[in-house]
Amino acid sequence: MMEIRKFTFNPVAVNTYVVWDETGECAIIDAGCSKPAEEAALAGFIEEKELTPVKLLNTHGHFDHVIGNGFAARQWDLEVEIHKDDNSLVSNAKEQGGMFGIAMHQPPKPAKFFDEGDEITFGNTTLKVIHVPGHSPGGVAFHNAKEKVLIAGDILFYGSVGRTDLPGGEHEALITGIKSKLLGLDPATKVFPGHGPETTIGDEIKNNPFLQ
Repeated sequence: MMEIRKFTFNPVAVNTYVVWDETGECAIIDAGCSKPAEEAALAGFIEEKELTPVKLLNTHGHFDHVIGNGFAARQWDLEVEIHKDDNSLVSNAKEQGGMFGIAMHQPPKPAKFFDEGDEITFGNTTLKVIHVPGHSPGGVAFHNAKEKVLIAGDILFYGSVGRTDLPGGEHEALITGIKSKLLGLDPATKVFPGHGPETTIGDEIKNNPFLQ
């Protein structure tokens, strides 16, 4: 059975997720830890649960979601995985952070790239990649149909959608992608977004003003 622990890190309040199952293998998604106390919180939880990180995944390449990749990669000898269309965002992450007044080290270059429909496996868990550009060119969500879980990054939020006013953003593409690829999922699917509280696909179909 898949389990998820959420941490909210850095000045932009990014949701970092640790996902694991009964094997003890885990994936770290959107490592947002930006200071020693946050790094210690993430490492302490993984040690306490006796987990073995084997995947370091990003839903997209904006600076606030990759700011902790360097720490996680060093700490657990992991390679960064992301959609290829966001590779340039990772390359410019330090500059992005500076534009928002946040100092950071340049994160490591991605070593692996996934695409629409790819399956990412660790332990007994499989996450399917759903590519929904619009917030960023390479934005993805990770879906587990069996557990009815969607880790949505900054594509879909509780009552909202990802901003599209940053370089590479495209509002129509985002809305079209959400409607065509996400709203057809089981309405009971729990959505774990990149910022803010959890929601469900069913609740967003009924209540999200951007999707009416």
